[in-house]
Amino acid sequence: MKPQEIVKLSDDALATALKDTRSELFNLRFRLATGQLDDTSKLPAVKKDIARLQTEIRARAIKAEAEAKAEVEVAG
Repeated sequence: MKPQEIVKLSDDALATALKDTRSELFNLRFRLATGQLDDTSKLPAVKKDIARLQTEIRARAIKAEAEAKAEVEVAG
């Protein structure tokens, strides 16, 4: 998944994509352990996708916290 695609996703879509990607990583690891995985280069790619998704989720959480803090300062 490209970073531009991740930024465009909604919060629910991000959570779903993260869940699906983690499931894919589990399946890849399972296939690697059983010797059925031919293309081992997919493992790092999937790990990077997970990291990108988590980074975007965290960035949105930080932005929401900053906006909430700004609202409290303005109101108080």
